[in-house]
Amino acid sequence: MRFNFQEPEETPEPRRSPTPKEPVRWVPLQTHPVFASPPSSSQDEPAASQRFPRNFMAWDGDSRLYYWDSTRYLLHRLSLRLGEPEPTSVLAAVPSKVMQPDLQLAFSVNKISINKSGSAVLLAGSDGICVMYLFGRASVIQDNVICRVVSVGSEIYSSGDSAIHLLQASWHPDSDTHLGVLSSDAVFRLFDLSSDAEVPEQEYYLQPVEPGRSRTASSIYPADFSFGGDHLWDRFTVFILFTDGSVYILCPVVPFGSIYKWESIMEIYNDANMYGVKSPNSVAVSNSSLAIDWLEAVFPDLTEQGTRADNIVVVKAHPYALLDASLALQGPLYKASSGGGNEDLAVREAECKGRAVSLLYNIVSKDSILVTAWSGGQLQVDALVDEIQPVWISGSSSRLRMNSHNKIQGVAMICESNVGELPVATSNLPLDHTVWLGLPPPLLRLAMVDLALPTKREGGSLVTLYADSLLPERIYSIHDGGIDSTVLHSLPFTSQATGRDEALKTPSVHTVLSTCQEESATSSLLGFVPLSDSFGYAWIIAVLSSGECVVAEMKTWDLLLPIHVSTDKIESSSAIETKEKDPSCIISKELLAGPKVRIAPHALPNQRSTPADSVEGRSILHNYVKLFHENYVEYAHKVFFELQHHAPNLKRIIDDQQQRFSEANEKMSKVEKNQSLLEKRIEKAIQRHDSLEQRLQRLRSLPGTHKKPLTRAEREFKSELDQFTGVEVDALQSSIETLRARVKKSAQKSPKNAVVAGGTQRKQYSKRNYIQDTGMSQLQSTLAKLSLMNSDNSKKVKIVESALKSQESSLI
Repeated sequence: MRFNFQEPEETPEPRRSPTPKEPVRWVPLQTHPVFASPPSSSQDEPAASQRFPRNFMAWDGDSRLYYWDSTRYLLHRLSLRLGEPEPTSVLAAVPSKVMQPDLQLAFSVNKISINKSGSAVLLAGSDGICVMYLFGRASVIQDNVICRVVSVGSEIYSSGDSAIHLLQASWHPDSDTHLGVLSSDAVFRLFDLSSDAEVPEQEYYLQPVEPGRSRTASSIYPADFSFGGDHLWDRFTVFILFTDGSVYILCPVVPFGSIYKWESIMEIYNDANMYGVKSPNSVAVSNSSLAIDWLEAVFPDLTEQGTRADNIVVVKAHPYALLDASLALQGPLYKASSGGGNEDLAVREAECKGRAVSLLYNIVSKDSILVTAWSGGQLQVDALVDEIQPVWISGSSSRLRMNSHNKIQGVAMICESNVGELPVATSNLPLDHTVWLGLPPPLLRLAMVDLALPTKREGGSLVTLYADSLLPERIYSIHDGGIDSTVLHSLPFTSQATGRDEALKTPSVHTVLSTCQEESATSSLLGFVPLSDSFGYAWIIAVLSSGECVVAEMKTWDLLLPIHVSTDKIESSSAIETKEKDPSCIISKELLAGPKVRIAPHALPNQRSTPADSVEGRSILHNYVKLFHENYVEYAHKVFFELQHHAPNLKRIIDDQQQRFSEANEKMSKVEKNQSLLEKRIEKAIQRHDSLEQRLQRLRSLPGTHKKPLTRAEREFKSELDQFTGVEVDALQSSIETLRARVKKSAQKSPKNAVVAGGTQRKQYSKRNYIQDTGMSQLQSTLAKLSLMNSDNSKKVKIVESALKSQESSLI
């Protein structure tokens, strides 16, 4: 028995117990009653919900699995035993604990996620988000534990006329009470559930390009985000992905009240003092000075090193923000170049199709990895070449929300890109020329992986990425076709640190679960979660749309071993088996050669004969008998011993040959039975081949088949049109809806019929109304321009599509 987790007892109450009186029994997870009934279909969900990543499963990292029932709006908690009774099996307790929200949810839940302490579950969808607290129940109804549910940002996301949709929501890795939310209005918000779940603690309005200079709508429409890992400034970083594939960085972003290790803070603090302040470059000195001031304000313990540094283990982040500066939206991240700096800004590759849909940050030993998933089924794997450093833009002040004690409660700022003011970073420059200059870290392309997904949906597939907690080199891709596993075999800095100077190897891609459906356009996976234990075993659990639960064991310890092994030092198993099966190895060659000693000595030609009855003859015969006994008799004993010793081996070889002979006879009998069926299938294949040839001949005789195909320029223009219809129109439509929602909100908030006494107050309110009316008029004019542009682009697309259809019909 590897694990024996017991359910903790709830606080006793005089009311009915939430746990059923049925005795607990352990069954395989695949046969658990929770997965017996198929859930409701999601074919009628809106397009916005289908684009939100769907996952109804979550794991607390210990022994509890959570599953959301989308039909009855219930949360099931299953206690697990990993690796019992076999390493490949996972057992679950029956019955499971059922938890019910204390209020009716006004949106459809697409994703659940649990915080690191296991005390709260995030329930998120494209039209709303809330948090369900698992402990401190309110009441019990029909064995269901009623849990408290708190809405998050309901005024922003869940209002009836709101056109703002959620794109991604995730717990912050360094806090149990902070949520990061990215929405369609290009705003990243950080909510603190311990203070106020309705008002965001931090707001970052993303502006990747200057107003009026964006050529495509996809360059300003976000797609996903990911928090950084436990490495230098990465722990304070948020990576933002836009639909054109560009990746931007926000650093530093720290939840108020979060806890960090003292060693980690001291490491980046000493780095800023050593490489930044002492740099001969004034820009590096200015950037590092701002970083040091920020660190000393957020972590005041840094200024008290002489009195408390020896006793500090962890430090708490205090609320702070620069008044005369705002965070820079660093990026887009460039591909690392050897020099020149004339590389194109676009990170989109020719083999990437569709739009960028998902982003994953993962730290593997010494390397920080970024994986970008595209709707066409491609994975773009990059590694950060340089370290991330914080960058502020002076002159753009932040907006602070203070309490009655003049303490910061919230921060809001506009984050603009500073790429126009910086040169392109190259990988061959020395450290003194790149450190603390505000350059975004370049990317080193490790691999491009094509998952070869079926093109069933117009907008492409929604690919979701997950990292393996036990083996960080393995990345799971969840898509319409199932689950794929990608293992990275070569990492630049990790290989260099371990002393392996070798070329980059191609990652290995394996299909874990295939759920290809030709007719269905939605994903057949409802939930996915990777599991692992302390003994090095790993599993994946997936729930299909039919309600079936799939459990599969994943290899871990031998997954990264090299495929090619040196044949000079290590003998292959096939060679060992050949030696064992070789009959010449049964008896030694020495015994087969016979005795080497000659009994009869060489007789001289002139030597006289000796009679046998003489003394000399008897002596010679005695010597002959002695030599015969020492050689032939002992040799015979050796031969007898060898034959008796190898008799079991000979019997095993004979039995093995007889077994193989019987298996061969069985296979021959099966072949004889299936021969008639094979002949019929061959005849059908030949007939099918003949019919296809005849059909091909008829098609060749049709008019228009000898016309020229599309030229390269026409193909490129067609691909641009496909890109525009699949990505740009959707992004532009979302931007228009967001602007309309902002206009409605600003119109509702504007005081129209308020009566104010006093001339000074009337003048102030008239000025405010004038400013608000001016802003509304600008928004309305911008909205009108966008509507006209959208209508014109739609007309052009229709004209080009009609021309292409007519051309294709003429070709047919």
